[in-house]
Amino acid sequence: MRLLVRHATLVTVNARDEVLENADLAIADGTIVGVGSAPEGFVPDRVLDGRDRIVLPGLVNTHTHLSMTLMRNYADDLSFWPWLLERVKPLEDHLTPEDVRVGARLGIAELIRGGTTCFHDMYFHLDHVADEVDRSGLRARLCGALFDNSGQGEALLRAAIDVHEQWHGEAGGRVTVGLAPHSAYLCSSGYLREILGEAERLDCGLHIHVAETEREVSDSRERHGVTPVQQLADLGCFRVPTVAAHAIYVDDADRRLLHEGNVSVAHNPGSNLKLANGIAPVQALLDDGVNVSLGTDGAASNNNLNMFEEMHLAALLQKWVRRDAEALPAREALRMATIRGAQALGLDAEIGSLEVGKRADVIMIDAAQPHLAPRHDPVALLVYSAQAADVHTVLVDGRILLEDRALLTMDEDALLAQAAQQTRSLLDRSRR
Repeated sequence: MRLLVRHATLVTVNARDEVLENADLAIADGTIVGVGSAPEGFVPDRVLDGRDRIVLPGLVNTHTHLSMTLMRNYADDLSFWPWLLERVKPLEDHLTPEDVRVGARLGIAELIRGGTTCFHDMYFHLDHVADEVDRSGLRARLCGALFDNSGQGEALLRAAIDVHEQWHGEAGGRVTVGLAPHSAYLCSSGYLREILGEAERLDCGLHIHVAETEREVSDSRERHGVTPVQQLADLGCFRVPTVAAHAIYVDDADRRLLHEGNVSVAHNPGSNLKLANGIAPVQALLDDGVNVSLGTDGAASNNNLNMFEEMHLAALLQKWVRRDAEALPAREALRMATIRGAQALGLDAEIGSLEVGKRADVIMIDAAQPHLAPRHDPVALLVYSAQAADVHTVLVDGRILLEDRALLTMDEDALLAQAAQQTRSLLDRSRR
């Protein structure tokens, strides 16, 4: 399929952060072949009208637990530890593969509608999630959640390795697989070393919660004499590509270790605020050379998968934390949601910006709306004014997944009915 988007505003997020007005975007066989204008002799199979549209790379959500959509609005207005141990964990103990499948399907629909074209998941039964990713046309890095504090460590690791063997590089390359030790506080040092060994053997990355709460850091200092970041560095975990979710409580030494280990941080401002865990020092991390991307966390703690909201929150929070209105400008917040997210997943040569040769993961915003007028600065508009509901069209690998706000690869009415039924079933099982 050869597509041509005509007369659009292109927010490229390239190295020069170029914004091109009244420009064209040409796509052939899932690859971007022209930015600004089509190559000579290009004959499209279809033309998409880009007038009153802002076109940008698809958003990359670098930390979520997708199937927790079934727990949306289930455990709210609680502090972190009661939320996790008294509400979420007891419900997760009753999860079935079908719960995970339907929850993932619901989350995928929300992601597509909100302009997210790639997500980084940490959860269970990920073979079922991979199948839903394949069917939907989305892109994902899937990482099986691992912990050995309850005696399930070896079984969970074996299952995660099986998903890697079955799904890594599948769905036309749209599905890749890593390993996800939940955290240093739910994984023993020996188990973390075992996971690291498997990651090196499989040549894959790690996805782990790090320094999310003050208690986590104080407990780590008491038990190990070092911070969680320092413990992971001492164990050698940063020898493989690592995405550290949250990184709220990191000191100067931690930030140096993250930079030296080439660790990417997945910042989750909405979830961190809702659980009153704190505000990550994003500008300080960036200043120290750490790659910082954006995630939503799960819908049980956010309570949505809206990356536009995360961009907005990230920018505003750093301005207040730094007492500096120039901190984390809009262009940097957008980069965190696009090219920096792609970099965190090792996919920046393929996605994250509108450049010739990259995969055509592209979204179009309907800018012909009162809250998006006038359009003085398209980048500021995307971060400070746009909403997930403004997403008009979504492409992944050049395939249209959403057009004129209609999902093309999923039956939304049937999905909503399935999600309601599956949630009732999960709650009934948990009460027996």
